[in-house]
Amino acid sequence: MDERQRYMASLTFGQPDKVSFEPGGPRESTLARWHREGLPADRNYLDYLCEILGVERPVVSEPVDPGISFRMIPEFPETILEHRDGHYIVQEWSGAIVEISDRYDVTYLRQAKDFVTRKWHRFPVQNEQNWQDMKKRYQALEPQRLPGDFLERCERLRGREYPVSIAFAGPFWQLREWCGLENLCVMMIDQPDVVHEMAAFWTEFVAALMDRFLPHFCPDRVMIQEDMAYKAHSMISPAMARRFLLPAYQEWLPRLKQAGCPVLDLDSDGYVADLIPLWIEAGFNCCSPMEVAAGNDLLALRRAYGRSMAFRGGIDKRLLARGGQPMLQELQRLIPPMLELGGYIPSCDHGVPDDISWTNFVEYGRGLARLTGWL
Repeated sequence: MDERQRYMASLTFGQPDKVSFEPGGPRESTLARWHREGLPADRNYLDYLCEILGVERPVVSEPVDPGISFRMIPEFPETILEHRDGHYIVQEWSGAIVEISDRYDVTYLRQAKDFVTRKWHRFPVQNEQNWQDMKKRYQALEPQRLPGDFLERCERLRGREYPVSIAFAGPFWQLREWCGLENLCVMMIDQPDVVHEMAAFWTEFVAALMDRFLPHFCPDRVMIQEDMAYKAHSMISPAMARRFLLPAYQEWLPRLKQAGCPVLDLDSDGYVADLIPLWIEAGFNCCSPMEVAAGNDLLALRRAYGRSMAFRGGIDKRLLARGGQPMLQELQRLIPPMLELGGYIPSCDHGVPDDISWTNFVEYGRGLARLTGWL
């Protein structure tokens, strides 16, 4: 099997020759620690790990990115508004006013480079005029949403031997970026019509962009990002998720299925067990990263939902930090029964934090490789 076939078989309850090897990715501070502890500065962590373990993974010399952009165009200028008491107050690319430690800079707000605590001061949509202005930044026919060589990239992606995923925000994530979590939750009670309007706009924007690229390129996995749960509870109830979010999923997922996308992944941190029945109803067949500290029990979820839901992640990062027998016993407890039915790619249950040493990560990788058929 090539890696693309293996990946899809791993998540669609097929018969992979071995399960995709995805131990999880470090953040910047984690890499800094690993470089101090033996990872050469000029080596990719996963390549070097596989070399140490003797795992022969397919090498993709020039993977092709389809280059589809769901982000706002144009973005807001990234501006430092104030520097005081060891903190920056900045306007980030999304238009929000955010406070971060001056150990970092505005680039840390563009993507998850590290575990950066931030304080939100103001969100870009405060009134009707803000909303009308924001809508102008999300035009599906904007030429820059697809690269100039998009059709050439699609041609190069035909017959690929590696999986290609795309990710974009779900309605909860996107409306939260516009309004802020507390404001959005209050609006769901006090101004439901406004929330429906914003969700419908986002639904139509994403659907229209899908209509531009799906005739030419179909990804192997689409990950819809929601991050809609805390420890032990979801941020909104399943009933409110049904009311405000389900219509978007019902618009998007049939398009993706019709185009042939095999893995429809809902990404949310926190305790998601109460939301999974709605996600299955909507048409999702995978979810991740299944944080253990939040209360997610993969074995219980597998017993409850069988082949209706595949999972990615679910390995307790706290036990990876402990290392030794507690870590290896947890791998043995979890992975074999999960793989017995299939539909699972084991991985760290979030970004790999910097309390996990390089030694422990290597030993974790060794145990993972053995249990997934690579050693």
